[in-house]
Amino acid sequence: MLTNQDYASQPDDLLVKSAQKGDMVAFEELVARHRDKIYARAYTMMRNEEEALDLSQEAWVKAWQRLVQFQGDSSFATWMTRIVINLCLDQIRKNKRQRTESIEHLDEELGGVERQMPVINPNPTEGLERGELRQRIDEALDKLSHEHRTVLVMHEFEDLEYKEIAKRMKCSIGTVMSRLFYARRKMAALLAGLKREREQ
Repeated sequence: MLTNQDYASQPDDLLVKSAQKGDMVAFEELVARHRDKIYARAYTMMRNEEEALDLSQEAWVKAWQRLVQFQGDSSFATWMTRIVINLCLDQIRKNKRQRTESIEHLDEELGGVERQMPVINPNPTEGLERGELRQRIDEALDKLSHEHRTVLVMHEFEDLEYKEIAKRMKCSIGTVMSRLFYARRKMAALLAGLKREREQ
């Protein structure tokens, strides 16, 4: 049985071999060694802390899922960097496409979802009273599950960090990330649907 110290003294290639056989502790040692570098690369590309955190987290999940495909042609660090760069490029392309229909990129300076509706639709506030707009957001929030609604409200309205949300909800940061990811997607779809209903 290897101790933590044994893992720490092993080179990357041996840790990868252990992790490929399902050794999670070996993989965690690889994460601990390279996570700062992978996050830094994501941040360099995205220029946004939240997105960089999301994408570097996603890169580690993908790496674990695809570890059996790693042949050792390059170093583990190079392989990981390639994964995170590809995820960032995909996200940049998506951001360009979804700029007008997603609430994922709220501009904090403008203060909250109410005044951020144009991020979802070009003119969603046209002909709407502020109260009606608020009601539409509330309707969409009501359709989310308790867990997804709570994560979204804590993050977007109360401006809490992942770590604090995880502590309050007694779950992992990874769970917070996946719930927030789902909740944002769902909210964007629901708000677009409510706008269509109103127009019919």
